[in-house]
Amino acid sequence: MASLKFKSRKDVFFQALILGTVGFCVRTIVTQGLVTGLDKWNYVTINMLLLVCGFLLWSYYGTYYELTQTHLKYNCGPVKGSIEVKKIREIVKGKTLWVGLKPATARKGLIIKYGKHDEIYISPETNDEFINHLLELNDAIKITSHSRGNV
Repeated sequence: MASLKFKSRKDVFFQALILGTVGFCVRTIVTQGLVTGLDKWNYVTINMLLLVCGFLLWSYYGTYYELTQTHLKYNCGPVKGSIEVKKIREIVKGKTLWVGLKPATARKGLIIKYGKHDEIYISPETNDEFINHLLELNDAIKITSHSRGNV
C-alpha cells in the first residue's frame, strides 16, 4: 500500500471558533490602528494578534493525516508526529476528546489509543474509510463505537 493522505473534517463549531477568533483579532487590529493611533505598545499588541491569527489559520487549514505501511502521521500546523500502526490497540469512533493531544478540526472523530496509556484525537473526513485503511495494516485493532448523543 502506498502512502494515503486524509484531510481533516471541518465542522461548523470549529469554523465558528477559529474564524470568529481571527475576525475578532482583525477587528481589534483595525481598531487599534485607526481609532487609537499607533504607538510602540500598539505595535506589540498588533504583532501578537497577527501571530495568534497565523497560528490558528495554519492549524485550521494545515491539518491532515497520512497512513504509511508502518505509521500514522499527523500534522496540525506546527504540531507534527507519528504513531507506529502496530502499537495502535483501540479506536473509539464518534466521540470527541476535549483534553489531550488533539490535531483535529471537528467533533465526533476518532480517539486512537496506542502504547500502554497514550491516546490522540483526530477527525478525518470519513471515519469509516480511515478505519478500514488502518485495519488493512493492523487487523488486531479493537473498534469501539460511541453511539450516544454526547460530544
